[in-house]
Amino acid sequence: MAFCCFFNDIVFNTLASCISGKAAMKEVVAVVKPYLAEKVLEGLSRAPLEALTVREVKGYGRQKSYLDDYGDSEYSTAFLPKVEIAMWVDDARVDEIVRKIVAVARTGRMGDGKIFVMPVSSFESIVELASENATAS
Repeated sequence: MAFCCFFNDIVFNTLASCISGKAAMKEVVAVVKPYLAEKVLEGLSRAPLEALTVREVKGYGRQKSYLDDYGDSEYSTAFLPKVEIAMWVDDARVDEIVRKIVAVARTGRMGDGKIFVMPVSSFESIVELASENATAS
C-alpha cells in the first residue's frame, strides 16, 4: 500500500481517551478511489478522530455497467479497486469529518465513492478488558 508510511504517522491510539469517557460516537466509513486515499488521509491527519483503519477493497456502485471504461486494465470485467477508510468519531464532529472527506475525494465523476455514517452502540478496549480480567483472577 502506497500510504502505509503516512498511515503510521496518524494519531491512532487516542481511542483510549474516548473509551474512558464512554462518549457517544459514530463510525464513518469512506470508500474512495485509490489514488485519492492518501490525500484523504492527509486531509484527516489533524482531524479529531478517535481511531482509524484503512483497507484495500474491491467493489462497484452505480457504475456497474460502465466497468468497461477502465479499458484494458485487469478490472475491466471485475470489481473496481477502492480504499475503505473507517473512522470512529465523536458525534459532535461527524459533519466536520464528512465535509473534509468530500472536499478532497469529490471529483464530480461517477465512482467517486461513498460515505457511510453509523452509530456505535458500544465499544471496549482490549487492553482495559485484559487488565480487568487479570485483576479479577
